[in-house]
Amino acid sequence: MTSMIKGVGPKLVPFFKTLAIYFVVFIPQDQPSVLATILKCLPSIGLIVFVILHTRSTGSDYSFSKNIITGLLFGCLGDACLVWPGFFEIGVFSFLIGHFMYIRALGFQPMCPLTGLIFYVLGILGVLFYWLNLRGILILGAPLYAGVIMTMVWRAAARIQTAENNWCRMCTCIGAISFAVSDFCVAYNQFIGKFPYDQLVIMTLYYTGQFGLTLSILDATIEESHKLTEGAVPSDATIEESHKLTERAVSCGEHVKKE
Repeated sequence: MTSMIKGVGPKLVPFFKTLAIYFVVFIPQDQPSVLATILKCLPSIGLIVFVILHTRSTGSDYSFSKNIITGLLFGCLGDACLVWPGFFEIGVFSFLIGHFMYIRALGFQPMCPLTGLIFYVLGILGVLFYWLNLRGILILGAPLYAGVIMTMVWRAAARIQTAENNWCRMCTCIGAISFAVSDFCVAYNQFIGKFPYDQLVIMTLYYTGQFGLTLSILDATIEESHKLTEGAVPSDATIEESHKLTERAVSCGEHVKKE
C-alpha cells in the first residue's frame, strides 16, 4: 500500500493543486462567471490527467480507465452547467451519464442484492422528500437520477464485500456515498432553500466523491496484476507432469548406466 501511494502521489499533484486554488479563491455560487466555471472544472480535469498518467505508466486495462475518464468528463460538463442559472436540467443529465459510466466501470460482480435494496430504499425516501417541490421534466428526471446514482453507490459498496484490495474499494465506496450526499444537498438548495456553508459542504463532498471513484482504477490495476501473476504460476497439473518427465529421465539414465 505504501509503495502504491508513493507511486500515485506525484500524479495526483495537478488535482490537489487545482483543488486548493478552487477553495482559496472560492467564488460564491451566486456570482457566475467564466473564471468560476474554469476553477470549478479544474479539479476534475486534474483527476483525468491522473487517470491517463496512471494508465500509461502501469499499462493497465484501458477500458476501465476509459469509463472513469468519460464519467469525469461528463461530471466536468455538469459542473460547468450548474454554475450558470437556467442550465440545471442539462447539468443533471450530464451527471446522469457520468454515473452510468461509473456503473459500467464498477460492474455487477459481486451482486450483493441486499445492499442494493438498502440504497434503493434510501433513494426512494430522498425523492419523496422533494416530491412536492418538483416541476416539469424533473418529476420524471429526479426518480430516474436517484435510481441511477443509488445503483452507482450500490456497485461501489458491493465491492468491499471481498477481502482483496479492501482499502481501494473502501475509498471508492466512500467516494460514491459522498457523491450521493452532495447531490442530495444540491437538490435541497434547489428545491427547499439555502443552508449554512452550503457551497463549502456541497463542493467538499463532491470532490471527495470524484476522488474516491477515480481511485477505483488502483483497484483495477491490482486485480489485473493478480491475474497476470496467477497466470504465470504453473498449475498443479503442469507441475505434476514436469515431475513425471523428470522421473522418466532419471529412470532412463539409470537404465543406460546398467547397460
